[in-house]
Amino acid sequence: MINLNQKFPGYDIKSQVSLANYTNTQVGGTADWAFWPSSVSHLQEVLQCAHDNNMPITVIGNASNLVIGDAGLRGLVIFLSKLCQIEVSGERITAQAGAALIDVTNVAMAHSLSGVEWAAGIPGSVGGAVYMNAGAYDGYIARWIDSVQVLTADNQIKELTNAEMAFDYRQSRIQTSGEVILGATFKLVPGDRAAIEQAMTDFNIQRATKQPLEYPSAGSVFKRPPHHYAGKLIMDAGMQGYTVGGAQVSKKHAGFIVNFNHATASDYIAVIRAVQAQVKAKFDVELETEVKILGE
Repeated sequence: MINLNQKFPGYDIKSQVSLANYTNTQVGGTADWAFWPSSVSHLQEVLQCAHDNNMPITVIGNASNLVIGDAGLRGLVIFLSKLCQIEVSGERITAQAGAALIDVTNVAMAHSLSGVEWAAGIPGSVGGAVYMNAGAYDGYIARWIDSVQVLTADNQIKELTNAEMAFDYRQSRIQTSGEVILGATFKLVPGDRAAIEQAMTDFNIQRATKQPLEYPSAGSVFKRPPHHYAGKLIMDAGMQGYTVGGAQVSKKHAGFIVNFNHATASDYIAVIRAVQAQVKAKFDVELETEVKILGE
């Protein structure tokens, strides 16, 4: 395998990186190579090299909605966290993929722009939120996206409209297109700063009250099935508190699985699969994961 450190001296590239140190679940094995690009051109260079050498490539934003297996990930893992610039122009906010969604909400509030208050407190990146069309409290990213900048599968920069993104519930075209999100432009609406700030405070209080923020987790684990709530199904199936090793269905909110005691990825995934099986057996409902499981 090519030595990326020798190929790209001075770039932030490391070998044999423990991914548990970079995921919100604090589980996961080792990456062969990890790269933190500081510019889009550097990203393009390293991506081209990886493609040319047939290296598997995994792109990660904030790793807040991911579970990475104990065996880790082969090839190259790219963390976009250094690509985090945010710019405001009138009612539009343009943010790079590695920017924290929380920072976007704070910038919007500072400029009296309304629309993304519901995202206050969500720990993900802009890229991850766009990738999965993140949402909460009846808000969702797609409603406020004007355009998305991507790297195409052949390493070219391209601007996509909202319509071209093919957004749906927890879906976007990026999940199957082979493209890499570089950033997004939000089109918001003018609002009252005090009211925006109050709404953000209220959402943060709701999260702190209802969600198990005191433990590492990947956030909400399952998509909402039609005509049901995942958390209620899990409770009614008797799975709240279900534990494997150090992973547990949260006693505070059954839609979350927490790493409460040095869990492995295998523990975490075993709880997911057990919950799915029990809900299917009891209610004949398929729970699909909202979290992305890599290297299972």
